Amino acid sequence: MAAAIFKHKIQKQGLSYLCDSCGTGDYHIGGPADYRTLAVSQKNGVAMNHTARQLCDADLKEFDYIFAMDKSNQFNILQLPSAQPNKNKVKLMREYDPNGLGDVPDPYHGNIADFQEVFEMLDRSIDQFVNELQSKAH
Repeated sequence: MAAAIFKHKIQKQGLSYLCDSCGTGDYHIGGPADYRTLAVSQKNGVAMNHTARQLCDADLKEFDYIFAMDKSNQFNILQLPSAQPNKNKVKLMREYDPNGLGDVPDPYHGNIADFQEVFEMLDRSIDQFVNELQSKAH
């Protein structure tokens, strides 16, 4: 969901950045996004086309930012072989949340309202991140 929101926001602003989404675990590889994620994204006007993949060591070298949704995933990311020289790239998504720090909760075992809450959390966090990107570009 975060990648789709980011892509939506930068496209609206005429910006171009390479962005991808993946998990730290190997479950769901090759599968689509959860139907509730798709429904909430569509309801909020964000197009989403996603096939699950697992984070790999090369991602830490290729991307300028690696966002973890929670501390557990951040820990897993930092265990990858190339993590130490790239650890400054690894951030928690809610470091950019104007409403406060913390983990992005996994709504998987919740209901559609939980997915909407996560959407709103990501939306405001990504707004702040995009603003930071723009300020660095000027």
